[in-house]
Amino acid sequence: MTKLNPQPLIDRMKTLQQSVQEVEATAVISVDGLIIASALPAGLSEDRISAMSAAMLSLGEQINREMGLGPLEQLYTRGSNGYIILLAVGGSAVLTTLVKPEAKLGVLLLELRKTADDLAGMLDGAIPPA
Repeated sequence: MTKLNPQPLIDRMKTLQQSVQEVEATAVISVDGLIIASALPAGLSEDRISAMSAAMLSLGEQINREMGLGPLEQLYTRGSNGYIILLAVGGSAVLTTLVKPEAKLGVLLLELRKTADDLAGMLDGAIPPA
């Protein structure tokens, strides 16, 4: 395992945020709930976001397994002020994204999947599989 430099991950997340105006914040979180890299605005706690993302991911994986749906690919919640979307980043991490309520989810999910795939490539070899 090599030492991970988070800056390329942060740069990729910032590129997403600049190209998709509805994306407000992003973080890459290990499946055990540790922040790998984040582009979160001031006022959001990395520790709390990472712990809750890991808990959501675990529950999503459990229900998918129980219902025979295969590996979890994405999970999202919707509130009156927007969405939280979680996508698998390889087998070791998750991309957590805060999205404005007016987002067009079809196009957005394509962009998020491209970003998650890019991030997975950057993480490959730096984090052991879960």
